[in-house]
Amino acid sequence: MPNFVYNPPTQRYLDIIYHDQDIVVLNKPSGLLSVPGRDPWHKDSLALRVMRVWPNASVVHRLDMATSGIIILALQKSAQSHMGRQFQQKVIDKTYFARVEGIIEQESGLIDLPLRCDWENRPRQIVDFELGKSSQTKWEIIKREKQTTLVKLTPLTGRTHQLRVHMQHLGHPIVGDEFYATEFGKNISPDRLALHAASITLTHPSSEQRVTFECIPPFI
Repeated sequence: MPNFVYNPPTQRYLDIIYHDQDIVVLNKPSGLLSVPGRDPWHKDSLALRVMRVWPNASVVHRLDMATSGIIILALQKSAQSHMGRQFQQKVIDKTYFARVEGIIEQESGLIDLPLRCDWENRPRQIVDFELGKSSQTKWEIIKREKQTTLVKLTPLTGRTHQLRVHMQHLGHPIVGDEFYATEFGKNISPDRLALHAASITLTHPSSEQRVTFECIPPFI
């Protein structure tokens, strides 16, 4: 990432939605890494902040630095294993909200495009029908605005930058995306990517009951 200056937000140092003996559910702000980066200057992260409160906390999934919203950490090894299996078996449901460039005419759809890393331009991802990994995203219209559209996105797979590349390939990049948006999209949201993890549904590690956690996007 050229000329990358990491300046993580410190207001609401930890925005905790829920916690018990097994898990802690948080609202990660845009601009904060999920886990520490390799560079010592990139050490501050949601995981590090959580471990200052719960030293035994462990990561089970991540969000891109630019993406805000719900993320869950395990507070016990048994919970980490339990949720890890759920992610592997693809039985955890997640929804996102995004503001995208332009007006989408259709009401809903399914994007099915294989993705891989663009090695010469990392961390960018590209569509590749020969070498890409299978990737699917369901989308539906929430609201059409003057120059943008608010959409609900449901990833069926969990590839890097999946939602961002899929919406770009649809012809409607996510507003504020430094990698995939047009200059118009970058200019109307210069401070953040308009992508937010709004809900997650999983089986609780102890109760074995399906639970849903929600967090309203800040840009709605």
